[in-house]
Amino acid sequence: MKYFFFDIDGTLTNIHTGQLVQSGLETLRELEAKGNFVAIATGRAYYKTKAIAKEAGIRNFVANGGAALIVDGQLVKNSPLDKQKALTIIHEADALGYGILVSYEDSINVLMKDHRFLEQFGERREPTEYIYDPDLNFDDIPEIYKFYISMPEKDEHLLKNRDLLGHIRMGDDYFWYQHDAKEKGIVDMMDYLHGDLKDVVVFGDGENDMVMFGKEWTSIAMGNGYPDLLKIADYVTDAAEDDGIKNACRHFGWID
Repeated sequence: MKYFFFDIDGTLTNIHTGQLVQSGLETLRELEAKGNFVAIATGRAYYKTKAIAKEAGIRNFVANGGAALIVDGQLVKNSPLDKQKALTIIHEADALGYGILVSYEDSINVLMKDHRFLEQFGERREPTEYIYDPDLNFDDIPEIYKFYISMPEKDEHLLKNRDLLGHIRMGDDYFWYQHDAKEKGIVDMMDYLHGDLKDVVVFGDGENDMVMFGKEWTSIAMGNGYPDLLKIADYVTDAAEDDGIKNACRHFGWID
């Protein structure tokens, strides 16, 4: 029995269209039919992952950057960020004058104590429900799942505690903090399932997939992947839309 973990964008989906690749889905069904465990491993929040997992017919996944485990459609755990580290960064950014949005739960809802984020950057590109509370005290938020800072890349050096937690930037105007430990999520999943790490197989394509390309298991990169990821992969297959998942599984004899 093998335990397969698949990234979403550029792995299960065509990176150009965002659509799930049919040959990949067919391969997943064949892997399951042979008694293997099939799961998604993604940095996406749990609430975001549920829809595409349902569309793909996958009932197991590691989400929220490794902090959320879902087995057979049931949420096993979903951990927030380290609150004290998050607050240290938030208070520093706040004092520097940058806008901050805080996800206090795994949803589209974010809290803000002022409108600085919207004034400095504007609305986020993803659906977001902005909850304005002028009396908000960040310290009183019970749990912090993500937070966003409207700080341009050129100013990041001003944030002395920037690296206390993992963060992501996909544009010049703002960046955000979230869990970034998909490999830990996979290990936690295997512990929960009482599986052997040597039986794990991961598929990925992006820079953020490098963390889950561990030496303990088999790591497969899509041919359209990030160059440095290709260098550390155990095997490089074709692009997702060129039947990359199916071809790799045939290469290793996991499907007929």
